[in-house]
Amino acid sequence: MIPIDTSQDMTTPTQPTPMPPDQPLRDEWLAGMPPNYFAMVMATGIVSLAAQVNGFRLIAVALLALNVLFYMVLWALLMARLLRHRRRVLADLSSHGRSVGFFTVVAATCVLGSQFFYVADRPAIAAGLWFAGIALWALVTYTVFTMLIISPAKPTLGEGIHGGWLLAVVAAQSVAALGAQVAGPMEWNDPAVLFFCLTVWLGGGMLYIWIISLIFYRYMFFALKPTDLSPPYWINMGAGAITTLAGTAIAAGAAASPIVARLLPFIEGFTIFFWATATWWVPMLLILGIWRHVYCRVPLRYDPQYWGLVFPLGMYAVCTVRLANTIHAPFLMVIPQVFVYAAMVAWLVVFIGLLGVLLRR
Repeated sequence: MIPIDTSQDMTTPTQPTPMPPDQPLRDEWLAGMPPNYFAMVMATGIVSLAAQVNGFRLIAVALLALNVLFYMVLWALLMARLLRHRRRVLADLSSHGRSVGFFTVVAATCVLGSQFFYVADRPAIAAGLWFAGIALWALVTYTVFTMLIISPAKPTLGEGIHGGWLLAVVAAQSVAALGAQVAGPMEWNDPAVLFFCLTVWLGGGMLYIWIISLIFYRYMFFALKPTDLSPPYWINMGAGAITTLAGTAIAAGAAASPIVARLLPFIEGFTIFFWATATWWVPMLLILGIWRHVYCRVPLRYDPQYWGLVFPLGMYAVCTVRLANTIHAPFLMVIPQVFVYAAMVAWLVVFIGLLGVLLRR
């Protein structure tokens, strides 16, 4: 049962101020607000970038404006939750199921920075968001993993692991990608910045290998119910896609960094490795989605987790464009021309679902 804060201001020692009828409902929702709600900013931002690289300029700009609003509102809600329901936030940080949702704050910040860089042509704002992303990444990474490591009560692997764990990878790679993008235009010490991005990228890649191994093991050797295959499992593909994107951004800075230049064949090969892994997941996740919703008839209802499905679709479109340009493979361009429409349709469907929920409430 979710605890509801019923504390009220008192006009007299004996009579409380009447509470609006909808106040308990609002406070209950705020107390239980999912930590992964910033995935809405991630999804909106990457669909905007996918629209930009595929020539849909007006859609890209409109989604940027909308995303700034989303980002501000979600930060206001998070701050209100920290002030009113600090114990619930601390409980989330110790939860294997919910704690990894806080990584969406990092990725959302950096994806919004990429929007300002590519869509709005505001590298200074993008750089500011990158510094914020670094600070948030360090804070969330070491807070979440420390809390989970020292937690005395831990679930089994089958109960605790899910696709949302790969948000830790997405957060790291979003920092690496944005840093590599803004280093040149901001005229910073490119070799140092690119080496930092390279380090974060490789660390995030290793983290992907660790976590995806556990997820694959859970798929193969634990019984799966249709309800277990929630939308965050699409991050299996999305984490590989954003690792691809970060790799192409680092490779693009080879001329400014002797270290990156020496490692360029390795970086490009590892980038293709992650793109191939992301590509492998696409049909597998589609098949499992059909099994879940068509064969097992799990109904489609709005859930904030569905933003975690939109993000990988948009990211796959963007990373494939960047990869095609990096390795000079124009034949790959047919893929983003399909996935950009899939991402935009998915975003619209989930957004309409959100509006429906808000109107009913």
